[in-house]
Amino acid sequence: MRLTYFTDYTLRVLIYLGLHQDRLVTIDEIACAYEISRNHLMKIVHHQSQKGVIETVRGKGGGMRLGLLPSEICVGDIVRDTEQDIALVACFDPAHHGECRIESACSLRHALMEASAAFYCTLDNYSLADLLQPRTQLSALFNLPANPT
Repeated sequence: MRLTYFTDYTLRVLIYLGLHQDRLVTIDEIACAYEISRNHLMKIVHHQSQKGVIETVRGKGGGMRLGLLPSEICVGDIVRDTEQDIALVACFDPAHHGECRIESACSLRHALMEASAAFYCTLDNYSLADLLQPRTQLSALFNLPANPT
């Protein structure tokens, strides 16, 4: 299983915002910090602001911040929301039903469904607050004080 860049970058944006809760952050700042495309980030910020996870402030001096407390942002929910095609194999997709010769007697499908459920169950046990640990080391990577005011 591999997450899309959209999901990966979304989680990175949320981590960055979680480390900078004391101020507004710009898309350019995050793009520079992670060396990733500004265009990708614009889509992510737009999507997450529609969900209320990110709050945006327009105008001069504007930027963005978390729209929820880090403890209220469930990693499993973010991944479910950002992953459009999480089908591990073609038979998970109703459009491909009946294309596999062994589908009617296949135990692999059940095993993979169980594994996928366990994956999300694990992610549901983590919030953004958990991803902000170890805060001291994460903050140091961005040259930030360990305990923002």
